[in-house]
Amino acid sequence: MRRIAIVGSGIAGLLTAHGLRRAGHEVTLYSDRTGRQWLEESRPTGAAGRFSRALSYDRELGLAHWDGHEAYIEGVSLAFCARRRNQLLTLNGRVSGPAAAIDVRLLSARWMEDLEKRGGKVVVESVSLERLDAIAADNDLTVLAVGRADLCRLFERHPARSVYTRPQRNLGMALARGRPIQAAGDRMKAVRFNVVEPDGEAFWLPFLHKDGDAVWCLLFEPKPGSRMDRFGDVTSGEQALARMKEVMRDLFPWDAAWAEPLTLADPNGWLVGAITPTIRDPVGKLPSGRVVTGVGDTLMHFDPVGGQGANNGTRMARHLVGEINARGDAPFDAGWMARTFESFWEADGRHTVQFNNLLLEPMTSAGKLLLMSQYGSDAASSTTAQRVANAFSENFDDPRTFTPALVDGAAARRAIAGLGGHWATGLLRGLTGVARGQLRQALGRPPGHPSAAAAATA
Repeated sequence: MRRIAIVGSGIAGLLTAHGLRRAGHEVTLYSDRTGRQWLEESRPTGAAGRFSRALSYDRELGLAHWDGHEAYIEGVSLAFCARRRNQLLTLNGRVSGPAAAIDVRLLSARWMEDLEKRGGKVVVESVSLERLDAIAADNDLTVLAVGRADLCRLFERHPARSVYTRPQRNLGMALARGRPIQAAGDRMKAVRFNVVEPDGEAFWLPFLHKDGDAVWCLLFEPKPGSRMDRFGDVTSGEQALARMKEVMRDLFPWDAAWAEPLTLADPNGWLVGAITPTIRDPVGKLPSGRVVTGVGDTLMHFDPVGGQGANNGTRMARHLVGEINARGDAPFDAGWMARTFESFWEADGRHTVQFNNLLLEPMTSAGKLLLMSQYGSDAASSTTAQRVANAFSENFDDPRTFTPALVDGAAARRAIAGLGGHWATGLLRGLTGVARGQLRQALGRPPGHPSAAAAATA
């Protein structure tokens, strides 16, 4: 078995470490904080929502300590708004298996403890470039799972795959309590989206907090300079949450009353910032000439709009472990690192990047057709519209499945037909529903769009 070092104690790093330890490798994980520091002193790293395909790896490794928790997620409820204070249409789609957003502070603390119990070694230190070179000299392979840390600069940006050179959204996140995860009569526990096309996106999802409670994670994604872009000067979690309530009252007031009782879940439970989506080359060269590779955000960094960061990182970890195990006693050289990443990119990663980037751009014609075709979905029916909504929601779990239909009109029409419908019929139904909703709103009434929530007004 091989001697392998993992630098970083987030989801991707720990899953890689556990996968390798299960295979019998000698594993040392380097973390810049202890488990207690993760729990008591750290900010959350993001929403970290993961769907069924990713969570299956936790179960495979015996790490699914929170299966069945109240904060599980059953689907997606979306309100699409072409302008402020106006719902154009809704989507309510189910996913085939439960999803979950687990506080990385809790997850990392527990998984570090698990790793030591299983014979892995955990070293707490902040790894410098010089120290990294020494670590690489002592191990057969060194893998970086360090998110946005300076060590990421070892890996050059891949210009052809990195579409953006600057952040496409500014970000504000807060963890909040004060509302049940599922109101009486709601058809599902859902990730709830409001998309205001000129301004950005806001979503909130059930979240398993580090103290074990089910709370809400609220994430706002303003387009820079838009009316939603109000988080740049935020200096506290209370201020971040207050701004979110202000944005709701201004841009999507139908959710303002729901948010009013929410309070910050813990003093560290908030974030602001921005991310430039970036794909990096998988080989990092150290001053000595030794090479290291990466996993998760180190090599593939996503804007959180599509919820793909933690999902992709989990899939990358699983793939990397498989390739390491298949390598036998052969060296982990630069060629192997490049081939390992390329095989993941071709089979999986490129689809994830395409899907996530689509959500940062104006909606395609194919996307508009699919949105109109699913009109009428309510998370309870068995219609073609519901099947289209479910297929869209399932794409967050596996972007390989439905992304082509969001890009290409012919693929969209084939997808609708494969789900038992006809695109023209679905389009007509959607246009009729949208027109009816616009008329109702012009008369000062609620739009009456289908909803999975008990409080929907017909």
